Amino acid sequence: MSALLPTVFSTAGLLGGYQIARATKNRQLGGAVLAVAGAAAFLGWKKNAGTGTATALTATYVLAFGASHPLAKKMGSWPAVYTVTAATAVASLVFGRSKK
Repeated sequence: MSALLPTVFSTAGLLGGYQIARATKNRQLGGAVLAVAGAAAFLGWKKNAGTGTATALTATYVLAFGASHPLAKKMGSWPAVYTVTAATAVASLVFGRSKK
C-alpha cells in the first residue's frame, strides 16, 4: 500500500471531521468521521510499517485532535486544525512508509 493513502485518510479525518462537526453542529458526527478515517489510516500504517508504528501514528492522530482544541484558543479554529493536520501528515509520510 502506498504511504500516501494512510496520510490521505488521516488528513481527511482531521479536516473532514472538523468540517462536518462545524457544518452540521453535530460533534458526534464529526467524531464518527474522525474515528472511521483514523481506523482506515491505522490499517494502512499497519500494512506498511507494522503494528507498533501504526499504533504510534494513531496516537499522534488522536493527540493532534486533542491538541487542536487549546491551540484553537490561541490561533483560531481553522489555523489550529491545519497545523495539527500538517504535523500528522508529515509524521505519516516519514514514519508510515513501507519497511520493505
